[in-house]
Amino acid sequence: MKLTHKLTLAFLLLSLIVIGLAVTLIWGLINYQFNQYLEVQRQNDFAVAAKNYYLTNRTWDGIDNYLREQQLLPPLNEVNPPPQPFVLVDTDRKVIIASAPYVVGEKVKQGTLDKGIPIESGSEVFGTVISTGQPLVRNPIDQKYVDQINRGFWLAGIVGMLFALGFGLLLARSLTRPVRDLTTATRNMAQGQLEQQVPVRSGDELGELAQAFNQMSADLALANRSRKQMTADIAHDLRNPLTVLSGYLESLQDGKLKPTPERFAIMQAEVTHLQHLVEDLRTLSLADAGELKLHLEPTSIPELLERVAEAYRHQAQLQQINLKVEIEPNLPEINLDPSRMEQVLGNLVSNALRYTAADGEIRLEAKQLNGSLSVSVIDNGSGIPAEILPHIFERSYRGDESRSGNESGLGLAIAKSIIELHGGHIRAESDKAGTRFFIIL
Repeated sequence: MKLTHKLTLAFLLLSLIVIGLAVTLIWGLINYQFNQYLEVQRQNDFAVAAKNYYLTNRTWDGIDNYLREQQLLPPLNEVNPPPQPFVLVDTDRKVIIASAPYVVGEKVKQGTLDKGIPIESGSEVFGTVISTGQPLVRNPIDQKYVDQINRGFWLAGIVGMLFALGFGLLLARSLTRPVRDLTTATRNMAQGQLEQQVPVRSGDELGELAQAFNQMSADLALANRSRKQMTADIAHDLRNPLTVLSGYLESLQDGKLKPTPERFAIMQAEVTHLQHLVEDLRTLSLADAGELKLHLEPTSIPELLERVAEAYRHQAQLQQINLKVEIEPNLPEINLDPSRMEQVLGNLVSNALRYTAADGEIRLEAKQLNGSLSVSVIDNGSGIPAEILPHIFERSYRGDESRSGNESGLGLAIAKSIIELHGGHIRAESDKAGTRFFIIL
């Protein structure tokens, strides 16, 4: 059974219970109130008729025939007449007109008499009408009135049920429409159409679900495009060194080239490049799987930055770039993986060297910042265009000045994964005056 039908039936069942209870309770209340009204009215009519008879005749003799003429008592020839709800008692507390549980001549207790309606004129009391507690028998006119009210209530209940059915169907369709949209979009995604968007029709939980689905779809589509781009880029990066190696090996094999140390050095460089690319891919795959292990140990930040600077100082001197380290005094040791952190900082320094001109400057800075450790790599190179800056940590993103790190375009993506694995974050700022990378640990 479809969800729309289930919701409609549930709403209809709930409406049936509510309307049924409401009709039953109101019908019972009205019947009770109407019976109370009839009882008071009949008792008053009974008392007025008895009073008129007594004032006319000054005796209770023949009162029963008079009340039958007034249709306040059943006729004598009626078979199995219903018990009467009232009895007439004279001033001596003796029953004159009887009905169960009273009998003619029975003396009524004063307490019971006090609950009745006195028959009086001025200060003179002639008798009392008391209730027997017997159920009131409605006359045809009263019963017709009650039947009309009952029919009206049941008709209103039926109309209410039809309205509830229509409203429940509309409500169910409205509630399930976002679900149908999501089902269609999900099926399309299962067929490979990842870029799906569903309309957000409300601000409730279903609306939040639609927004979350749209965001998920957009993220998956972006990830898929990035994956395809990265695959193409990696294939390109693999093809270049393999082409060089293949060309040299074929030429050496055919005797077109002579084996020399220089040619072997070129081939070794291409092999090294392939090794770096494979290692980068392995590092990213481990990070994605949550299996990239860190070997944390108390590490001196000044010593770490000095080792990184020393590793690149010769290259900086060759490019006539001033590479220096500025460290805030008394920095505490911090638990981190020094090898992985050297990999991150080395990547940033290598990028800075690539985009900083002669007579430029690269600074490695470390200081405490709001209870955290801030490590920065700052250069006064060519900078990164504003439209490229938000994408530089994406895998294999390539821009003219993206500084994505190493030829594979994975360097900054790897750096981001390593920093986040340490519980920190990395960000970049850039303008015409240069580029600044900030690592917060």
